[in-house]
Amino acid sequence: MVAGTVAANVGLRTMGVRAAGLPGLPAAFSHRIDVPGRLADDGTTRNWHYLDTASALAEAGVTPVGTVLAVHGNPTWSYLWRSLVTQSVEQASSGGDAWRVVAVDQLEMGWSERTETTRTLEQRIADLAAFTEALGITGPVVTLGHDWGGVISLGWATEHPEELVGSMLLNTAVHHPEGTAIPAPLRLAGARGMLGAGSVQTTAFLDTTLSLASPPLDRDVRDAYRSPYGSPARRRGIGAFVADIPATPDHVSFPRLERLADDVAQLRVPAVMLWGPRDPIFSDRYLDDLADRLPHAEVHRFEGAGHLVIDDAPVAESLLTWLDDSLPQGAPVEATPVESAAAAEQPDFEPLWRRLDERCTDDSDAIVEQRGSGAARRVSWRQLDDRVTRLAAGLHRIGVRRGDRVSLLVTPGATLTAVIYACLRIGAVVVVADAGLGVKGLHRAVRGAWPAYVIGETKGLAAARALGWPGVKVSAARLPGATAAALGVSYSLKDLLDTRTTPELPSEPGPTDLAAILYTSGSTGPAKGVKYTHAQLSSLRDVLSDHFAITADSGLVTGFAPFALLGPALGARSSTPEMDISSPRTLTARAVAAAVAETDADIVFLSPAAILNVVATADALDSADRQALQGVRTVLSTGAPVSRQLLTALVGVLPNASAHAVYGMTECLLVADITLDTLPDEDTEHTGVCVGTPIGGVDVRISPLDEAGRATGAPTQDADRLGEVIISAEHLKSQYDRLWLTDRAAVRDVADDGRWHRTGDVGHLDADGRLWIEGRLPHVIATQDGPIAPVGPEQAIETVSLVRRAAVVGVGPAGLRQCVAIVETTTGTKRVQLAEAELAAQVRDASTQPLVAVFVVPELPTDIRHNSKIDRTRLSVWAEGILAGERLSTP
Repeated sequence: MVAGTVAANVGLRTMGVRAAGLPGLPAAFSHRIDVPGRLADDGTTRNWHYLDTASALAEAGVTPVGTVLAVHGNPTWSYLWRSLVTQSVEQASSGGDAWRVVAVDQLEMGWSERTETTRTLEQRIADLAAFTEALGITGPVVTLGHDWGGVISLGWATEHPEELVGSMLLNTAVHHPEGTAIPAPLRLAGARGMLGAGSVQTTAFLDTTLSLASPPLDRDVRDAYRSPYGSPARRRGIGAFVADIPATPDHVSFPRLERLADDVAQLRVPAVMLWGPRDPIFSDRYLDDLADRLPHAEVHRFEGAGHLVIDDAPVAESLLTWLDDSLPQGAPVEATPVESAAAAEQPDFEPLWRRLDERCTDDSDAIVEQRGSGAARRVSWRQLDDRVTRLAAGLHRIGVRRGDRVSLLVTPGATLTAVIYACLRIGAVVVVADAGLGVKGLHRAVRGAWPAYVIGETKGLAAARALGWPGVKVSAARLPGATAAALGVSYSLKDLLDTRTTPELPSEPGPTDLAAILYTSGSTGPAKGVKYTHAQLSSLRDVLSDHFAITADSGLVTGFAPFALLGPALGARSSTPEMDISSPRTLTARAVAAAVAETDADIVFLSPAAILNVVATADALDSADRQALQGVRTVLSTGAPVSRQLLTALVGVLPNASAHAVYGMTECLLVADITLDTLPDEDTEHTGVCVGTPIGGVDVRISPLDEAGRATGAPTQDADRLGEVIISAEHLKSQYDRLWLTDRAAVRDVADDGRWHRTGDVGHLDADGRLWIEGRLPHVIATQDGPIAPVGPEQAIETVSLVRRAAVVGVGPAGLRQCVAIVETTTGTKRVQLAEAELAAQVRDASTQPLVAVFVVPELPTDIRHNSKIDRTRLSVWAEGILAGERLSTP
């Protein structure tokens, strides 16, 4: 064994030189040092290899503001940090903050010494402390760790509070839930007979880890990662690391990990966690645990990234950005109280359930639930209040606590309404990601939120079981024992309803407590979780109530899910019409009429896609239906901008209604409003969709576009400036869930006098202060004559009688892009084709921009939830491929 160790260390110093000069890592950063050992190594000197930028910074004439101490995991080595090493020096050389980066090769790993010592977690933390002392590292220090290097870096951090100013973590873990198996890859790697064979005798464990990169690593990069591990003797540390995983309480390292987990929760320095959610080892389970222990930490999940997140995503740039934001010149930014501006400005805050409290003895209808051809289900205010109170008590009884996330997989109706208000009442955070996201989108959303509880119907619970969603499962209906067991269900809602005793509820949550996470439609990328406090939701209720004069006598029909749950908060009776809520275009005119009649409704909420089908099916209305619809005084289109033609057609179905087009988004559901009667004259159109004037105290500004189509201009309220729409409001969301970089981008270069949000929508304000929407920022076409927004040209093309709907997208190099039109025709087509000469000529004549091609498609690709937001990014890539010679295919 001693001979093997000697052999493993032969030529160590020469090998250390070769450890640099690899792809992305200049040789000058490679160094070696002899370090006096500690604990089991006491009295022994060990030789370490490490990367260090100190010399490069000195050559550049800059003094570091602090040190980043980077610790790799298993089976990587300091090469993992090559992008941070090089980019940190580039930043310092260009005048930015200079951070010295020291990236170690842990003993037994990389190009550091191989020894005969058993290295437990306690030993490795002591090893790192000995190394930093030998190198003379003093504060300010920011620790950085990945995989088991994250644990060891946190061990150093908790033992060096005087030097520590911050902590940065990539996929790692400090605690494993009791009774839960460790991840399958680690179980396999550590299994008897597999540990040596997979980790030491062969390169299987190493190769598997490297294969987790997405996209795959270049061959020379894979070879660089493999370079220190060329023989079994040099791979013994890989097997030893696997063997030291404290999976059970009797493991030698288990007590130290438990103590470390408790110590981490006491850290108060700035922290950031950058995560690859596709990691099969350190999954979102561990991120959720760390987020609970470090609630002040910034968190960002890079969708699509996995275990080697620093190779999969722009992690190095993000780490440097975080250091600039949180530790300018090496000193922490002074923490500000976690309190929303909305709450601070609402001394008379009333929680969403207050109207329920006020009407708890009222036997009139609160909810009328449509049931197809059967009789409607009617729930009184008294019944709803009792159900909410008892469910709240039952949820608390089974362990649901303030701040716990509860994912709801229940279709809109009386049951979902009662569950939501029960959760809100006890301070649980409702996670609402509807089926309109599709299976993949819903999976990403639920896994990303990592709920503690999941309440669902059978279909949703089956998906939760099949896809491995976290959380204690609660079924909406009581299930047979075998079915409940198969779905992993622990309780049913009926189990929670104790009618024998007076419900006991915990204290009410406060206005700044988190109330809900609502997911966006995913029409412009992966769906994002939008966080709302109780104050912000209550502010939304108040704006809706005040602007549309909703009273206790109002009746609401809501064909748009986000508003379907606000009826009780408004103190108004409400109903959701018979439809597939995940597909708004399934709503028919007769279904709306039936819901209006049952509810005696005077207000109707619809999405644009729902309006299209309501108008298209109006011929099926009978005299009773038409009589019911005459009682509607207000109809609101919500979810996306709509045209004059669509609103006009809708009023043809609801003849006595004032038609409103409400502009908003999941981040701020109510921004602006316009009525059919106040829409601009026809001759002002084809410059976008006018969505009206801001409502509810919303402040709107425009960040003008530069020649490349980027929103770089200072926010302004000047008229006729094309740019990104920026908003501020009391009912604006708090932030995105675990998307720190997205949050940061959403408030980039905006005023600091309140909470602001860059919407990603492009438009302009006119001289009367009305807002016009002209598309999405990623869809702007940067031509040689300047940026072009797509909606105006699309509107012009849609005046052609044969065109039902149009999309205008760009093709070609940046700054020189050309416009292409893709249209659906009123007659329809079964295949993709270039438009016939006559139609193409009419489209070109109508367009406000020159077109290099006109395509006809059976259907334009849209988002699932709204069925109306055209995926222009997808169409642009498709059109560019077709024009480059690819065969015609469905976009």
